[in-house]
Amino acid sequence: MQERQLIEAIRALSPMIEDRAAEATRLRRPVDAVMQAVEATEVYRYFVPKRFGGFEFSLEGFMEIGTILGAADVATGWVVTFYIEHNWLLGLYNPAAQEELFSANPYVIAPGVLAPTGTAKPVEGGYVLNGRWQWGTGIMHADHVLIGAMTEFAENDERVPELCMYILPKDQVEVLDTWQMSGMVATGSNDIAVRDVFVPDHRRQNLADLRAGDSPGARYHQSATYRMPMLPVLGLTAACPLVGCATRAVQRFHERLQARTIYGTQDKQSERALGQSRLAHLTVRAKTNTSNLMAIARDVARWGERIEICPAEERAEFRVRLGHIVRESRDIVRDVIEASGASAHHLDNPLQRAMRDLETAAGHTVFDLDVATESYGRLLLGLPSNTPL
Repeated sequence: MQERQLIEAIRALSPMIEDRAAEATRLRRPVDAVMQAVEATEVYRYFVPKRFGGFEFSLEGFMEIGTILGAADVATGWVVTFYIEHNWLLGLYNPAAQEELFSANPYVIAPGVLAPTGTAKPVEGGYVLNGRWQWGTGIMHADHVLIGAMTEFAENDERVPELCMYILPKDQVEVLDTWQMSGMVATGSNDIAVRDVFVPDHRRQNLADLRAGDSPGARYHQSATYRMPMLPVLGLTAACPLVGCATRAVQRFHERLQARTIYGTQDKQSERALGQSRLAHLTVRAKTNTSNLMAIARDVARWGERIEICPAEERAEFRVRLGHIVRESRDIVRDVIEASGASAHHLDNPLQRAMRDLETAAGHTVFDLDVATESYGRLLLGLPSNTPL
């Protein structure tokens, strides 16, 4: 399969995804038929290593897929892009884990809950995992789960905690029905609990070893795809559906503008200078936002092509740039709503769902500009970062 062929296969599903978006919100999870149709395109092979039958397609093409999905339904797009990217994340893992997982399945369908709210105790041959994690995006259609847990190792007679990532089958976790949200309702991001589950040693990976582009998987595959820095790729994954959603909101405003009559007049909003001006501003902002997203994707991909490791200052800058893109995506939708009148708030109007979804998604920790700018500012001043990069 060619990259463009796969992108167009996803684009062909856009009407179906958009038509089922309200249903997904009612269900509080992606619609089964939609997820089956997405999986049938083979999109989850996108970042699987070639040695295991995957495609290793481009990061920029992945951004296009994410924006297409986000334009159709940002919540469903959020889940699908996470699934795709988590196969890339597994490509950074140690070779033994990859060989076991990708030899048994052509790809995994897995959420990633990497906050250190669990613990892993070393035992013979592996670790015993316990904990509970929020924000389990993708858990409702998963076959595996990626989980972060603090793990203590003995070093010079001291117990040294490290944040590690573990992968385990979904049937070894408990899904807790906790996802009651105002936005991103259709992601079904319920809590995940694990109680005394044994995980073999090779299914553990220290997250610190994955950040900069020099992971075990990067050395194993010798491919630019797996030398890209981790956190910028994760940030791009979460941002691209939001950018697509903002672009679709502007398209909806364009359509509405030509039909809406200004109260107290016979004028269409499209005939008024202010409506015309708003449309022009919003259209350029949406296009610029998409261009900025693609520019970051190209910059991150170039670090994969280079021999040297992406430095902390560069990774911190990526996070700030992505935070601004997500804020602009949210603000574009806000401004569309403001210009569209009260009818935009009807529950059957997709714009109200887009607004709630982007307000919620923009609160994701990876887009926290207070944290991101402080970290980047410290590095610019020659001080160490006070947050993981």
